[in-house]
Amino acid sequence: MTDAVRREIAVAGHTGHVFASKGPGGTPAPAVVLIHGIGASHRYLRRLHRLLAGSMDTYSIDLPGFGATPRPGHTLSVADHARYILGATEQFGVGEFVLVGHSMGTQFATEAALQSPGRIPYLVLMGPVVDPQRGTVAQQALALGRDALFYESPSSNALVFTDYLRCGPVWYFKTLKVMMEYPMAQRITGVTAPVLVLRGANDPVADADWSCRLAGLADRGQFVEVQGTGHVVQHTRAVAVRDAILAFTGLGLEVGTGGSLAE
Repeated sequence: MTDAVRREIAVAGHTGHVFASKGPGGTPAPAVVLIHGIGASHRYLRRLHRLLAGSMDTYSIDLPGFGATPRPGHTLSVADHARYILGATEQFGVGEFVLVGHSMGTQFATEAALQSPGRIPYLVLMGPVVDPQRGTVAQQALALGRDALFYESPSSNALVFTDYLRCGPVWYFKTLKVMMEYPMAQRITGVTAPVLVLRGANDPVADADWSCRLAGLADRGQFVEVQGTGHVVQHTRAVAVRDAILAFTGLGLEVGTGGSLAE
């Protein structure tokens, strides 16, 4: 498996970055695509990316306005980000792919699965947002603060908060409004692909009741908890998350070692 290669991709006038790793020779389709949450980037997905790339072609996307990508001239909707994901993967020649989103990335992933159901045979939602029972910015901020203080590792916090600085407050708060308004519980009912809802067992952002409810609303939903971790479960428990994804999809059962993901 080769190391990840970064490529700049423009879709509908918006530019993002795609980090691509080829899996072992003869790896069957589909590939897997990883999507970050609000304010974040591919960096907190690197451990999971490396592990999955030991089994299949793996792509991590920095969406327009996040990481080191240029800021769009206007606020993008969840549907806009979904179109970017679909367009960027198409430019890479990726037909079918397992779509994995984290936090607000679960909204982007859900919308992409609705826009192009034929291309996404499996959908994985890690730490999904926003629970309507904690539907204010203050409640979300409190949950995120608790997570950072009590349930995350120093490396996880460092990745998240430096990415928040790179994103900047203006773009973050523009996108936050979009995140808070997305009707996740309604939209997931239209997804036809099997859905895995996955959370860290200590996650105060996506609690067990909300995550179970989402899995139940999906046409073919499953729920998995990873013990001993919080919201950024894919970084702190990457092996467990990899194993859950492979078990859910039945893909890549011969697990390799993975390679390194570019900065």
